[in-house]
Amino acid sequence: MKKARILGCLLFFLCGVLGWGQRQTERPYWFSLEQGKSLFRKGDYGNALLSFEDARRDRWAMYTRMEQDLIDLLSIPEVRLLGDSLAQIEPYIAERYQVNAGAALREVYFRVPRASLEGSATKALETLGHLKYYPEAEYWIGETYRVEGELTVALWQYQKAHEQRAFLENPGFDIEILYKIVDIFKIRQNYTEMEKRLLEILEQDTLWSGTVNVYTKSVMLNMLENDGISRFLTIYRYNHSLVERAHRLLGLYYYTSGRHNRAVEHLMFSFLIQNTIMIEEIIRNQYDFTFTTLDNLMAVAMKRSVLGDYMEGAEYYKILYYLGAALYGDGKLVSARRFWTLLSGSSEAGEWGGRASSQLRSPFVEQVVEMP
Repeated sequence: MKKARILGCLLFFLCGVLGWGQRQTERPYWFSLEQGKSLFRKGDYGNALLSFEDARRDRWAMYTRMEQDLIDLLSIPEVRLLGDSLAQIEPYIAERYQVNAGAALREVYFRVPRASLEGSATKALETLGHLKYYPEAEYWIGETYRVEGELTVALWQYQKAHEQRAFLENPGFDIEILYKIVDIFKIRQNYTEMEKRLLEILEQDTLWSGTVNVYTKSVMLNMLENDGISRFLTIYRYNHSLVERAHRLLGLYYYTSGRHNRAVEHLMFSFLIQNTIMIEEIIRNQYDFTFTTLDNLMAVAMKRSVLGDYMEGAEYYKILYYLGAALYGDGKLVSARRFWTLLSGSSEAGEWGGRASSQLRSPFVEQVVEMP
């Protein structure tokens, strides 16, 4: 019995391989996607778009065909008598050389954990239906329309890709898609929708989201306001680079709209994440480095080109300035002056150092009509 079982499994596997081989005469959908990315990076957007559309179409066709192969098998009267059990159906596939159905099941087993099917042929069939969707292709189609200036179509594509996020091969990529949606809403000054998407991103921030963290955030804020910047960064470290930009954009948006207390909270998180990333990067190359003060950290960071580039991309000095401005708007002048003093004494801060110096001479709440 055991030998027969092993032989049956081997035959089932071979049926899957034979079926796969018979169907691999055309170019695979993933190759079209990768070719499209290459063309996109070279600036050949027209041909890139064609490749992305080919990838989407070919994947849909491939899994539709596999879905039909499995439906055809399950429709056979003999198979219907076996019920919904894959354990009963697999030997039938092997014994009757149902190579196409075998290939379809093998593809399902490759794409999802076998245990998730719970031995059900119906669930295997449902999985094939889900695998038709190709959110990565939808995203790259959106990217192509975005660089061509077709923001309406690009937004529609990004939203479509996000709706299909459950089928992403890299689950964390849904955050990147949301940021693309945010960027379009920001360009269009549709700040209500922008805020909604940014808050959706922050659902991934376990320290930020949830009522259990209200007390922690309050303690962090009190330390920043009362004990100073250096003490705050000595006690707290938080490296969650995926959500840093969401905190940054929300902080700037809330400052612009006059909600200074909410701006402080988000800018504080952006500030903490940025500095944590910088400290950890320095320690990776200089194991004996110890954080002492923020101005010392900035001086060390600016000697490293990779961190200088990071600070520029993360709008580091701008965040320092607006965190001070938000603290001032929330009635925390002493805390605000700490940030402005740091900036005014930094030769690298540029515009933000000059604006900080103006605030130190005569503090005021900026009247901003749109996001800075």
